[in-house]
Amino acid sequence: MQFGFMDNKAKTQSNLSEDEKIDWLRLARTDNVGPVTFYRLIEAYGSAKRALEVLPELSKRGGGKKTLIPASERQAEQEYKALTKIKGRLITAACEDYPLALAATSDAPPVISVLGNPALMARSCIAMVGARNASLNGRKFAEKLARELGAAGQIVVSGLARGIDTAAHHGALQTGTIAVVAGGIDIIYPEENAGLYDRIKENGLIVAESPLGQKPFAQSFPRRNRIVSGLSKGVIVVEATMRSGSLITARLAGEQGRDVYAVPGHPLDPRAQGPNHLIREGATLVRYAKDVLEVMCNFSGSTLREPDFPAEPFIPEAFSPVEPPDNAQEKIIACLSFAPVPVDELIRTCQLTIPVVQTVLLDLELAGRVQRHAGNRISLKEE
Repeated sequence: MQFGFMDNKAKTQSNLSEDEKIDWLRLARTDNVGPVTFYRLIEAYGSAKRALEVLPELSKRGGGKKTLIPASERQAEQEYKALTKIKGRLITAACEDYPLALAATSDAPPVISVLGNPALMARSCIAMVGARNASLNGRKFAEKLARELGAAGQIVVSGLARGIDTAAHHGALQTGTIAVVAGGIDIIYPEENAGLYDRIKENGLIVAESPLGQKPFAQSFPRRNRIVSGLSKGVIVVEATMRSGSLITARLAGEQGRDVYAVPGHPLDPRAQGPNHLIREGATLVRYAKDVLEVMCNFSGSTLREPDFPAEPFIPEAFSPVEPPDNAQEKIIACLSFAPVPVDELIRTCQLTIPVVQTVLLDLELAGRVQRHAGNRISLKEE
């Protein structure tokens, strides 16, 4: 049975056993196995169990400096039991309650942990992000906007950060809100949001990709941001500087085919530079909830309560590992640098077949020599 990028019919018939979930968790927690590589492995070897068995050989073939050791079964079982103990759930991309919106993205997390009501992910969602050091007016506007969107049937998604995120969650508490956290699902960050975290856990949903107990670190936040946008039909930016994580979320939303909305601000306020820039680039200007709701109606052509995502999740070209020519790895390495390049461009430049390039990139990623980026791009991995 094939998992990962599968059609909805297969997906709803593929709920995993507890042992299979443990295997998925082990594979997802293994070093150098990102989401795209995870699905390639499942597609190529049929199951997480089989993929775990071949990892050491594949990483060695990719030129890894040390043998890749999969995450231990004991650790995965401990995490699974600890999550269950705090009344959480593990949802894999092969489970029927995995959100279709997120499944439609190319780097959907294979495994997510949830606390609360996972049914909220199947409803119409809108993300709201913005500055941590938001102004009083910005926070008041975000809370009001979230409340109005919630009253119109939208589930507000954000990242539980200070400032705009906190205001958005507060505004949507009564109608439904989803908090995607950067660390483990049991780690409250920032600590000042402990009360809000508890209220969302009881009346909304907490979502995490990171392992239980893991504190957030720098790379955790962009990974969280792509889930925030991936769960949503669109992303609203309220106050953000030009170098903020909120603009990264907006960029990810655009790459995922989501709408981008922005609340304009005074040109002399640095926190207005991000939204004003997005509006110049074509984002929808937002004055009140109606501006968002009108665009969403026009896009879907139906009521806002009906999901308007594609009927099928993202499906990449078929992948079957092949035996690469002797010089294939050297050719591909020579064409790569630390700046990401599209995989399609790499295939054309190297003049190798798609299966050969895919196989070599799989080996190289497992060996820790390359890394994948949003938009199907690849680069050398810095030491």
